[in-house]
Amino acid sequence: MNLSTSKSGTSAGVVLLFFAVFACALAAGLYFRFSRGLLATRTIAQAFDLASPLDLASLPSVTRFDFPLGSEHGAFAYNAQPFTQNRHLGDDLNGIAGENSDLGDSVHAVADGRVIWAAEGGPGWGKIIILLHALEENGGRRYVQSYYAHLDTIMVAPRQDVRRGEQIATVGNADGLYWAHLHFEMRDFITPFIGPGYREETRGWLNPTEFIQQHRGAPDDDVGRAAW
Repeated sequence: MNLSTSKSGTSAGVVLLFFAVFACALAAGLYFRFSRGLLATRTIAQAFDLASPLDLASLPSVTRFDFPLGSEHGAFAYNAQPFTQNRHLGDDLNGIAGENSDLGDSVHAVADGRVIWAAEGGPGWGKIIILLHALEENGGRRYVQSYYAHLDTIMVAPRQDVRRGEQIATVGNADGLYWAHLHFEMRDFITPFIGPGYREETRGWLNPTEFIQQHRGAPDDDVGRAAW
């Protein structure tokens, strides 16, 4: 038996074992050092997540949009600050009596869709709901958002499917910051991005009143919210 060869093989095995243990320890250390940070980044980035192809495909096609406040035709409400006025990115919808007379009034989904945000939106926003809708247009499938802000009460949860006319919230005042009203937007987005309420650039934002009037799918005299 060659004693030197045996010792050489044993030494090589010990070295390999040492490096294997070292690699495992290093990997475990890196995991415990960075995994929490990676998970936290995922939570923070949720507002920018794209909807999955499966989620988009499972959305029902919308054939009709209605107004979110008052009747389905928008009666009993008025637009206190329309889209682009003072660089406004939505419509401020109020009950016709003004001030806080509409505090707690029903807010309705403008069309069939899915909840992609239902939570506090940060200072100046109060509670917010964002719905994602799909409609067939120009031979393709288009995705738009309806966005409801300054809410008093949220009545839906993320990933919940809702139907046109369903009550999803009540009118609020952004935790006492404003007179009660509904800040309402329509967007060409598929992410639950909140963003600004005012700015010069309106790319991606739609005129809410014009969009709903163009997609009502009902005659002008069809007033009164239908049962769903």
